[in-house]
Parts: sequence; structure tokens; C-alpha cells
Amino acid sequence: MCADPVVTDPDLYKVIFENERVRVLEYRDQPGDQTHPHSHPDSVMYTLSAFRRRISAGGRHVEVDLAAGQARWVAAQEHSGENIGDSETHSIFVELKERGPEQPGPAATPATSATPATSATQPALGPSGGA
Repeated sequence: MCADPVVTDPDLYKVIFENERVRVLEYRDQPGDQTHPHSHPDSVMYTLSAFRRRISAGGRHVEVDLAAGQARWVAAQEHSGENIGDSETHSIFVELKERGPEQPGPAATPATSATPATSATQPALGPSGGA
């Protein structure tokens, strides 16, 4: 599946900037809203509001609680999501159009690093706004 979230859920995702290297999406939903299955390339997500979501992919479900003002790395993934909290979800995604470097072997050290105040590495099934 390579379903574009702007196509699958145009009422929730909006393109706010795009050039040859990145696409920036704004995501907004209300409690109880669900997304259709869709995909994201490698992205950085910035949470503008605190939210609680259930992310589903490949038969797995993960519940995610995030505070406002967090920047997260979100590896390329396919999923759907549901706002299971009691507040609006509002986030920004900076989707990378360029392919990342080839994944290192199991003995290699990950190329990404995180500082707790500004970013975190996300698992493959992680929050991605509309998820």
C-alpha cells in the first residue's frame, strides 16, 4: 500500500508546504475520529497539542500518549489510527522525499541520535499524527 494520507483522509490532512525535498502536512482530528490505512515516508512529527491515539498496523495495535511541543522521528510506515483521547489531535509532519541511507547491519550503531528535550527515535509502529 502506498496510500497518500491527503487522499485517504483529506478532511484530516492538509498540505501546507511542498518542494522537491520535503512535504509538510498539518493533521487535525477530534476524539473518535479514525484514519483510513495510509503510508508516510521517513518524517519528523511535531505535536502542537497533547493527544492520545491508537495506531494499528499489520494486526498490531499500540496506544500512544504525547504531550504538546514534542518533536519525534517517525520511520517510514503504513498504518491507520484513531483518536482515543478526549482532546483534538493537532500535529505537523515534515515528510522527506529523499530516500534515507541503506539500513546498517545488526552490529552497526544507529545513525540517528536523540536529545530528550527535542526529539526521540520512534519504533516502526509509532505515532504519526493521523496514523
